[in-house]
Amino acid sequence: MKYTKKRYWFLCVCFAFLSFTAIAQNIAIQKGWEYRETKTVKWYPATVPGEIHTDLLNNKLIPDPFFRDNEKKLAWIEKKDWEYKTTFKVSPATLNKKNTELVFDGLDTYATVYLNNQLVLKADNMFRQWRVDVKKIIKSGNNDLVIVFQSAQNVVDSLANKDFPFVIPDNPRAYVRKAQYHFGWDWGPKFTTCGIWKTPRLEAYDEKTPEKPYVLDRKIELVQEPDNLGKTFYFKIDGKPVYMKGANYIPSDAFLSRVTKKEYEKVIGMAKDANMNMLRVWGGGIYEDDYFYDLCDKNGIYVWQDFMFAGTMVPGDDAFFDNVKKEVQYQVKRLRNHKSIVLWCGNNEIDEAFKDWGWQKSMKMSKQDSTKLWKDYVRLFQDSIPKWVKEVDNKRPYISSSPLFHWSKEKSITEGDSHYWGTWWGLQDVEAVQKKTGRFVSEYGMQAMPTYSSIEKFTLPEDRYLYSDILEAHQKAGKGFMKLDSYLNRYFIKSEKIKSMSVEDYTYLTQCLQYYSLKNIIGIHRSKAPYNMGTLVWQLNDCWPVSSWSVTDYYDRQPKAAWYAMKEAYRDDKTPEIDLTRPIDLKLEDPKITWEVKGNKLILKASKFAKYVNVSIKGYTGKWSDNYMDLKAGEEKTISFEGKIIKPEVRVYSLYDVLGRYK
Repeated sequence: MKYTKKRYWFLCVCFAFLSFTAIAQNIAIQKGWEYRETKTVKWYPATVPGEIHTDLLNNKLIPDPFFRDNEKKLAWIEKKDWEYKTTFKVSPATLNKKNTELVFDGLDTYATVYLNNQLVLKADNMFRQWRVDVKKIIKSGNNDLVIVFQSAQNVVDSLANKDFPFVIPDNPRAYVRKAQYHFGWDWGPKFTTCGIWKTPRLEAYDEKTPEKPYVLDRKIELVQEPDNLGKTFYFKIDGKPVYMKGANYIPSDAFLSRVTKKEYEKVIGMAKDANMNMLRVWGGGIYEDDYFYDLCDKNGIYVWQDFMFAGTMVPGDDAFFDNVKKEVQYQVKRLRNHKSIVLWCGNNEIDEAFKDWGWQKSMKMSKQDSTKLWKDYVRLFQDSIPKWVKEVDNKRPYISSSPLFHWSKEKSITEGDSHYWGTWWGLQDVEAVQKKTGRFVSEYGMQAMPTYSSIEKFTLPEDRYLYSDILEAHQKAGKGFMKLDSYLNRYFIKSEKIKSMSVEDYTYLTQCLQYYSLKNIIGIHRSKAPYNMGTLVWQLNDCWPVSSWSVTDYYDRQPKAAWYAMKEAYRDDKTPEIDLTRPIDLKLEDPKITWEVKGNKLILKASKFAKYVNVSIKGYTGKWSDNYMDLKAGEEKTISFEGKIIKPEVRVYSLYDVLGRYK
C-alpha cells in the first residue's frame, strides 16, 4: 500500500512538471557574449551578468579600478557607448509556442536592443523588467541579439543642458533611473557603469504562468501617534512593539555583478552575528536581489526598504512619472512576499535637503523654479508612489521620505525618524547624543579608516603616509581627514602628534574612535527606550576599499573595531554599557599582555588595565569572538578565531603601545 501511494505521488509530481514545461520554456541567454566600444572593429569576450568595467578588467584592458588612484584614470569609460552581442539557438518546439518573449530583468541603463537586425526595445530604467513580444521575429536555429548602451553620463548631461536655465539640484543624475551611487558618493567611487547586470532570457509559452499569490503572514504597523513629547515612531509586528537595532545597507560592490550569493551570505551574516534585527536598504543603491531578502527572511532581520531616490529633486514630466510607476509596481510585486520587509519609504533625505541644504541660495533659484520642484516632489512622493504601492501592496506602511526634519531642527528629536549627523558633520561631541536622541534614529555614524590589510592592497609602500594623494583618493567625505583629526584630538591624541603618526597607527586609532562612538551612542539610544524605538547605524558595509562609516571592510567583509562594539551593544541579554570616559584622559600603564594559542583559541592576560586590545593573525581576515576589548589587571580572557591556522603568527597590542610611540 505504501509503495503504491509513493509511486502515485511520484507520477503526479512528474505529470505536474511535464504540464508546466508544456506551458512554458525559459531559455537563459548567458553564453557567447562579446562586447566592443561602438564604431570600433574588435570584439572581446563578455560576461553576463556583468558591466563594462568588469569586462574591460577581465580582458586586461584596464588596471584594477580600486587600486591607487585608478578611479580617475578610468573616467573615460563612462563617456563612451558600448555594444554587446551574442547568438542563441531556438528549437522548433520553442518556436511552436503561441507566445515568445524576450525578458530583461536588468539593463543598465540606456539600452537599444536588436533581435535579428530588428529594433525591438529601447530601455531607460535599470530597475525595471522589460518584456518584448518577439514571436514574429524569432526563428528556428541561430538568433542574433545585439544591445547598444548609450553613456548614461552623456545622456543626463544632455537632458540637464536641454532644461537649462531650469536646474534640478543637486546633480544631472536626477534624470536617470539608475543606481545613484554609480555617480559617486561620499563613501563611493564614480564608476558610471553600463551593461547587462541580470541574465536575459527567452520565455516561450502557450498559457502564461499564473502570478504568484500575495501572502503576508504577519501584521505590520508603523505607529506614529501624538504624545506629550511629540509623536511616536515605532514598529509593531503582530501587535507587539519591536525595538529595532541595526544598520544601513548600501550595495556591496561598485560593480554589482560581483555581489554573489556568497557575498550576500557574508554581509547578512555580519549583520546577524552583530545581533541586528533590521537593515535599511538605502535609496541611492538598488532594489536588492531576492537572495538578499531570502537571507533576511531566514535570519529574522527586518528590512526598511527605500525606493531608489536619494538626495536630489526629480523631473516632473509624464514620461518620468510613468517610468517610475512601472518601476515601483514591478519591484513591490517582486518583493512583497518577503516577510522581512516591514516598510516602503519614498526616498532618502530629499525632503530635508530641499528645505535645509541651501539649494535655493547656492543655485540662485527663482521662486517659480523652486515652486515647481517642490510641487513635482509632492506629486511623486506624497501623492503618486503611495497610491501605486497600495494598488499592489496594501498590507505594509509607507512613508514619503527619511527623514522629514534635518538634524538641526528640534522636531528631528521629537517626532519621525532622525538622521542625526550633529556628530561627524556637525563636529559635535559624542556626548551631545544624550540630549539629541530622536524617536527612531535611522542614520548616524563615525568614520574610520579601512583595516590596514586593506590599505596595503590598494596602495604601494610609497603611498603609505598620512594624507598621501592615494589615501585622499580613498577618502570621499568632504574634509574627511580634518574631521577625523578633530575627533582624534578630542578623544585620543593631541593634534600636534597626529601628523607624525604611521598610517597603521592612525588606522588603529580611527577604528578605536569609531568603536568608542558607536558603543556609547547605541548605549544612549537604547537607554532611552521606549521614547526611542530604533537605532540604525550608518553603515554596515562598503562597496570598495575606502575611509568610511562602515563597520565592515570591503575585502572579505572583515569586521572593523566598531563591529565588535555593535555586537556587544546590540545584545538583548544585557543592558548596553555607556562609558563616556575619554581615552585621552586615561592614565595608562604598560599592561604587559601575554598570550597563548590553544587550537583556535587565544588566551590573553594583562598585568595592568589594557584598553582596546587588538589581536590579529597574519593573513587572517575573519571574525574573532571579540576584539578591540578592554582587559582588567590580572584578568584572563579567552577569544577564538574561525577555522584552523597552522603556526599562526599572532600580534597583540593595546592603546598604551600605540600612544607610547608618540610621547
